[in-house]
Amino acid sequence: MAMPAAFIYHPALSTLALKEGHVLQPSRLQYTYELLESYGAFRRPGSRLLTPELATEQDLLTFHSPEYVRAVRAFSQGDLSAGPERFNFSDEGDNPVTAGMYESACLSVGGSLLAARLVADGDCHAAFNVAGGLHHAQPGHASGFCVFNDPVIAIRYLLERGLRVAYVDIDAHHGDGVNDAFYDTDRVLTISLHESGSYLFPGTGEATDTGRGPGEGYAVNLPLAPSTGDEVYLVAFRQVVPPLLRAFRPDVLVTQLGVDGHYRDPITHLNLTTAGYLLLFQELAASGLPWVALGGGGYDVEAVARCWCIAYGAMLDVVWPELIPPSYRERYGLARLYDPPREPSLDSSQQAHVRAFAAGSVRTIRERVFPRHGLRADAP
Repeated sequence: MAMPAAFIYHPALSTLALKEGHVLQPSRLQYTYELLESYGAFRRPGSRLLTPELATEQDLLTFHSPEYVRAVRAFSQGDLSAGPERFNFSDEGDNPVTAGMYESACLSVGGSLLAARLVADGDCHAAFNVAGGLHHAQPGHASGFCVFNDPVIAIRYLLERGLRVAYVDIDAHHGDGVNDAFYDTDRVLTISLHESGSYLFPGTGEATDTGRGPGEGYAVNLPLAPSTGDEVYLVAFRQVVPPLLRAFRPDVLVTQLGVDGHYRDPITHLNLTTAGYLLLFQELAASGLPWVALGGGGYDVEAVARCWCIAYGAMLDVVWPELIPPSYRERYGLARLYDPPREPSLDSSQQAHVRAFAAGSVRTIRERVFPRHGLRADAP
């Protein structure tokens, strides 16, 4: 039987570009929605298509400072008197000031809060806010294309509901904003698998970063080398994530499903394929936990649409057919959902480096974190 799941989407989220030529293209949300629609995803038993409402200022203030929220609202309306650079906004940087950005960011946060409420109320086993996952934003400034940190706000909502939360972030970039928000508490287990900060923004997330004070052992960071592909990634994931989820015993799983680890992504250096993502999404579904799923990074628009289509299929316990339905194929010229088989791109020494890097990260986590959760470092 298909798991009841909800897909959360609003067309307005597909129209507001940060600036002309910006690498984060909002059209990827529209393409994901249309691809799922072509497969009949929203007509399947147990599937719901829902639109979010704007998050309120009170929602934003559960994480962000009043000064920052006021500034973003003013910038969005064209009032720059508060000084955009004070809050890490710049026309030349990752976070340009854009008319309407306050409302767009509030809609994204509203989608994540809707997903959290649906799951907390038991209305859905899984809810996917495809516009969420903006995990870099800090309490008082924007960062890495992220204005408001919807994962933190959604997690804090779930904590207020009395739920125990585990957060798993598979974006190629370290989930620093979420990591930092819960770094000194044992109320949330945060796990981030990402390309090493030695090679990629934001430059954080070492395996030795495991929390502080009561949070020691509840922040888990698994950095990986550039060119890490499906096999090494999945082995590392399986050696860390399922054992910790079983030991932590969360009530709810929140995931950031950035798919910028895909081999076609233009700004990262991992080497994942749709086959690897399918298995990864199925692993998350197999946890059996109520699941709040959020979007995230992904800068090859075609790859994003295909991967997130596959992700929602995993929430419905469906593997979509290889051939994309004619309605989508004829509009966009995309014929196949899955990547074609790829020849190995690394020589033996490069493969050895990738494996050794991942093994070192896993070993550090198992030695430093596992005992905190009553697990042996050599646990299966």
